[in-house]
Amino acid sequence: MLQLSQCKIPYQKDTEEYLKEKAAGLLHIGTEDFLEFQIVKKSIDARKKPDIYLVYTVQFSLENEEAVRKRNRGNRNLSRVGEKADLREQISDIGNKKNIVVVGSGPAGLFCAYYLSLCGCSPILLERGAAMEERTEDVEQFWQKEILNPESNVSFGEGGAGTFSDGKLNTGVKDKTGKKRFVLETFVRFGAGEDILYDAKPHIGTDVLRRVIINMREEMKSLGCRFFFHTKMTDFIMREGRIHSIRAEKGGEEREIPCDSLVLAIGHSARDTFSMLERAGIAMSPKAFAVGVRVQHRQSDIDASQYGKDVEAGVLPPASYKCTGKTEDGRGVYSFCMCPGGYVVNASSEHGKLVVNGMSNVRRDSGNANSAIVVTVGPEDFGSKDCLAGVRFQEKWERRMYELCHGRIPVQRFGDFKNDTETAECGKVKPCVKGLWSYANLRRALPKFIVNGMIDGMEQFQDRLSGFSHEDTLLLGIETRTSSPVRIERDEDLTSVSAKGLYPCGEGAGYAGGIMSAAMDGLRVAMKIQEHEKNERTKKSEG
Repeated sequence: MLQLSQCKIPYQKDTEEYLKEKAAGLLHIGTEDFLEFQIVKKSIDARKKPDIYLVYTVQFSLENEEAVRKRNRGNRNLSRVGEKADLREQISDIGNKKNIVVVGSGPAGLFCAYYLSLCGCSPILLERGAAMEERTEDVEQFWQKEILNPESNVSFGEGGAGTFSDGKLNTGVKDKTGKKRFVLETFVRFGAGEDILYDAKPHIGTDVLRRVIINMREEMKSLGCRFFFHTKMTDFIMREGRIHSIRAEKGGEEREIPCDSLVLAIGHSARDTFSMLERAGIAMSPKAFAVGVRVQHRQSDIDASQYGKDVEAGVLPPASYKCTGKTEDGRGVYSFCMCPGGYVVNASSEHGKLVVNGMSNVRRDSGNANSAIVVTVGPEDFGSKDCLAGVRFQEKWERRMYELCHGRIPVQRFGDFKNDTETAECGKVKPCVKGLWSYANLRRALPKFIVNGMIDGMEQFQDRLSGFSHEDTLLLGIETRTSSPVRIERDEDLTSVSAKGLYPCGEGAGYAGGIMSAAMDGLRVAMKIQEHEKNERTKKSEG
């Protein structure tokens, strides 16, 4: 099997037949010589507008591969395909039925429990929120009628916070063990489009992701995984420095669940659980994150800036962007979780506090683009060195933003934001929002250094994206949960430094940032549990 990278074709000629002809031409062979032909990566090169190309990496087999390699020895883009790590080969029956409890059904908890189920462990998956079908109704009820269920919302429930997002699956995490491929193939198996296997910026979309998670749940149940929804861990019991059991509450009743291994995949919004862990003496530390607001532009303006004005609408996918910069006081300012053709959503999970996020369906067809423009904050900004100082910082400004419009999403034109005046009406950009909203002056509910950093960053990004800091650009606040404000300390065995058998996992524990990296960390923890169980079995057999 051979691989050819940097195979460029004009975007107007995006067909597999043309791609085969292009690849064959570069290799000086005929298209009929391909025995197998597969796309493994696809990206867009729009650096030299209006000449826009699709850049492919393809893999293929030939009868005379060695001869073709010798004939093309000067082509640095041609290589032999090495063996790929296949995580599925690591799956094996652990051989016992120890009590393994996974707390949280976001991507980290879900993939941890899925892998353990494939290994015959029958784990318990504990979720404080509702199953997907009920959770979706709870979220719509909140967006339409402002009726918040603190246990079932955009942050809590089956699928985790990433369910009501853009569903981006790209990650900068390097992986030689096949975890990333395993996650993508699992999503495809349960209903995602095959394009996520090769797209350079894969995304599922919230509408498709919900169906995928439901399908995953049904498969996991058939493998013996036990789902407990509306069930919140309230405490745990240790004996001789090791996890013995947990206490869980459902409908006002508490029960004790035996537990040999406890995976904490609690997500970045489980503040009550962070407090419980602090009281229990579990080692945690404050962690840097970022705070800012969501910005909205017309998607057509972003497309024109990224692709040029000559590209016919709908021929290329809605354009994305990624911006980074430095503020005058040396802080990082950057775009986060960019959602082409998406919505800004009310992602609040607590009464009296407001937070927003971005969300896109698979078609990304809302008409608006949005992203968070955020400024870095760290322990030096919290006013305290204790592990939950960052949580209190988030809560303070979420409360201020809630009070600004009585729980509705505050909306302001960027021109008014700079002039420190409340917006009276929109200009060319109209809000695309899930949840109720009102005009306001966001500066009244933001730290001064965030305001200054926002203005600084928006004007820097204007140099790269025409119209980015247009006065009609909309700002919607507040975005505080870019990542977890704490890290639950773990050792090289991925267990808590404070308790044997306790596995901090995923974004909430401070070891991931997004759907893919969280899912991969969940697999990492599951494989470590598998390794420990195998080692114990070996010791017993030798003893």
